[in-house]
Amino acid sequence: MPIAVAIIEDHREFRDYLSALISGTADLRCTGSFRSMEEALSRISSNLPDVALVDIGLPGMNGVEGIRILKERYPNLLLLVQTVYEDDERIFDALCAGASGYLLKKTPPVRLIEGLKEAVAGGAPMSPEVARKVIKLFRHIRPPDHVDYHLTAHEIRLLKLFVEGHNYKTAATELHVTPSTINFHLQNIYQKLQVHSKTEAVAKALRNGLI
Repeated sequence: MPIAVAIIEDHREFRDYLSALISGTADLRCTGSFRSMEEALSRISSNLPDVALVDIGLPGMNGVEGIRILKERYPNLLLLVQTVYEDDERIFDALCAGASGYLLKKTPPVRLIEGLKEAVAGGAPMSPEVARKVIKLFRHIRPPDHVDYHLTAHEIRLLKLFVEGHNYKTAATELHVTPSTINFHLQNIYQKLQVHSKTEAVAKALRNGLI
């Protein structure tokens, strides 16, 4: 089945470009194109996509707040930021809100398509500039003392693999298990860390010095 993609973008020309790119790709389909987060929140459920491309600088409700609401309503919906902003605060806020990746608008079309597929496969696509900032951010965050979420050694190993860039399939190969087993362990991790996505789990584990 083609990957269903929705677009949340206020600039008409860029929104039309994204729609044409997605519709013109054989294994993708565009299920909705929204000018604002308010419009997306009111209409996206009628044809819920697998992944949504979300701008941050939207009129009215911004993308970060919208991501938080969408993730609460639809925990399985993947949210991939695509924006011109690459400052530390917006990157960190978007990832903590539940974004599965963070791409800049200057991302080449081929890489954007790859990013959508990577997100659906369990990855966390990021522009190189953003990835460097994320690493720098976490290096400067001091973990709190005496935090214990009772993660097993296997669960910690899985989180480390995701930090190293593995997705569901490659992590399964590395651990000699099936992707469904990886998903089972992830659900346990989500429950222990009280998060809703792989990106949130990795971020919280890094912040608390668990990996």
